[in-house]
Amino acid sequence: MKQLFTFVKKEFHHVFRDRKTLLMLFGLPVVQITLFGFALTNEIKNARIVVIDNSKDVASRQLIDKIEASRYFEVEKSVTHLDLENKFKEGKIKLAVLFPENFNQDLLHLNKAQIQVIADASDINTATTLTNYLSAIVLDYQRQLARDATIPLQILPEIRMLYNPELKGEHTFIPGIMAMIMLLVCVMMTSISIVREKELGTMEILLVSPFKPILVILSKFIPYLIISLFNVTSILLLSVYALHLPVQGSLFLLYAESLLFIVTALSIGLLISINAQSQQTAMFGSLMATMLPTLLLSGFMFPIENMPLPLQVISNIVPSKWFFIIVKSIMIKGEGFASIWKETLILAGMTAFFLLVSLKKFKIRLA
Repeated sequence: MKQLFTFVKKEFHHVFRDRKTLLMLFGLPVVQITLFGFALTNEIKNARIVVIDNSKDVASRQLIDKIEASRYFEVEKSVTHLDLENKFKEGKIKLAVLFPENFNQDLLHLNKAQIQVIADASDINTATTLTNYLSAIVLDYQRQLARDATIPLQILPEIRMLYNPELKGEHTFIPGIMAMIMLLVCVMMTSISIVREKELGTMEILLVSPFKPILVILSKFIPYLIISLFNVTSILLLSVYALHLPVQGSLFLLYAESLLFIVTALSIGLLISINAQSQQTAMFGSLMATMLPTLLLSGFMFPIENMPLPLQVISNIVPSKWFFIIVKSIMIKGEGFASIWKETLILAGMTAFFLLVSLKKFKIRLA
């Protein structure tokens, strides 16, 4: 028994002096609980919506007050009908509620009234959830009126799903899957390219050759760039002809933005490959740098607006978040470059940063 305790004590010493093991044992559970307990939820809070009150009577004000009191919505009132479409296209609002003229009079004289609800259905999960929240608030107000009225009063929400009236799931998952596949393939394949040269011993030939570092990097870039463009074509063909999701915007612009995103992903893969010591390390690093951030922090599966502020800030450095917005704007909403220039500029800045760091690191290794 004494020998058993001795070996157990020795094993504890091994665990506690290895910082990486300690991080996995104690840090990983904390991170998982924080992410899955607080950040990753399908419940939507503080969604930005617009209310246009053409009636401005007692009933409309009371219902608007109930909507504002809900923790689900952040109401913006200073918007006109002309601004509404631009707000939706720019992704600044998720929902719009329009009160017709004589809302209160219709309710009192006809015993029923209508309100129009317009939702951005490019993300069907968010659109469905928000319309359900609003319908519940309207129903609660209707019950409140029923207590004081002798005749039942009805408020009928007329719901319109913008960009995706049939509520097809393809409108949401195709842009997300497109971003994840391209990032995963590009980063993973490129990340093992240079480290493979080290393990095979061919890096020594490159070190003594007059081959410039930029040409080495380009030689790693070009094959995967061509393969990735082929993947983009196959994804678009399947989307259009198999899943019946046409490209609403410019096909040329979509290809140009995809090319930029591919170069961004290849730059990340090269940086991982230059710093990794083995193909296994490079593969693991590429998975951690691509799949998890894309699934959790790109807005593809979980609304970023609901996450704690630190995670919202971290999500800004995830390239797939910006490409996801770009693809939705072009494919689903039919937007042009004027609506996505900010996201394009961010991706271009990320690409330049990763390329410069990769080139600098590669020069140091050649020395």
